[in-house]
Amino acid sequence: MANPLYVGLDVGGTSMKAGVVDDAGTALASVSLPTEAHRGQEFGLERMCETIRQAVAAAGLRMADIAAIGVATPGTMDIPGGLILDPPNLKPWRNVQVRGHIESVFNLPTSFQNDANAAALGEFWAGVGRDVHSLVLFTLGTGVGGGIIIGDLVVEGEHSHGAEVGHMKIEMTNPRQCGCGRWGCLEAYASATSVVKRALEGLADPGVNSTLRSLSLGEGGMTARDIFDAAEAGDAFADKIVLDTAYFLAVGAMNMMHTIDPDMIVYGGGMIAAGEPFLDRIRMFVHELAFPVPAARTKITYAQLGPDAGFYGAAAGARHLYLKKK
Repeated sequence: MANPLYVGLDVGGTSMKAGVVDDAGTALASVSLPTEAHRGQEFGLERMCETIRQAVAAAGLRMADIAAIGVATPGTMDIPGGLILDPPNLKPWRNVQVRGHIESVFNLPTSFQNDANAAALGEFWAGVGRDVHSLVLFTLGTGVGGGIIIGDLVVEGEHSHGAEVGHMKIEMTNPRQCGCGRWGCLEAYASATSVVKRALEGLADPGVNSTLRSLSLGEGGMTARDIFDAAEAGDAFADKIVLDTAYFLAVGAMNMMHTIDPDMIVYGGGMIAAGEPFLDRIRMFVHELAFPVPAARTKITYAQLGPDAGFYGAAAGARHLYLKKK
């Protein structure tokens, strides 16, 4: 094909999104459908195919116009085998042959990757990292995910567990327990869930004076956004939670800088709504923690593509596969 087109499909626990992307990394159209994982994996596989078909139709194209398909899903997974193994966010799916099914339905080359890696690849190809050679993405939400890109290499690892940046150890003395069951992980300190948990633990002390106290007792509960808003409004307790979060993320960034030495550290996910002041605090701690050269030269910034990063990255995976097979 003179101007190949690709479909990227990003499968999430709540919804799945497919987009048609051209060879320059420009999206022509995208479509989102509910995942409805509870309806089972056979339904899920058909829903993936339907989302792909609708995206192609929305772009005014036919499947014959598509050069390759890329699929990104949550783990756990066997990437070489094309399988979702036992995904916590897609129960009751288990041992689902995703890549083989998509290939057989559409008779097109199909790539398969972890959703966090896909988001990193999307930012690298079509987002904030399009002019760099390497980046590490931290996605900050309910957990801490991420991806590592070096040139055209997506670091997936020999056992499909590469770039689990949320589970690097940042605390060995009196560590907090992570949702994964282990102790001292970055996710246990810097995810949105953990930010709220640390705030609630602090508010258990009756001597703490904070505007967050009323939120902790309310029906809706407290969110990380509430804590960042309170900090911005001058709440000293909330500000200390935010400052500590910036420090924990800087420790994670420093570990990546000293291991991989990337051009860029990127933060994505809901917590980036905290804006530039939060990023400045991360940068401040990085300068304190990291070696001087990477501290000075590594760009630390926010992601650009938002929730579309996954389908862009899945499409980039399809592009890599297509070019490899040419």
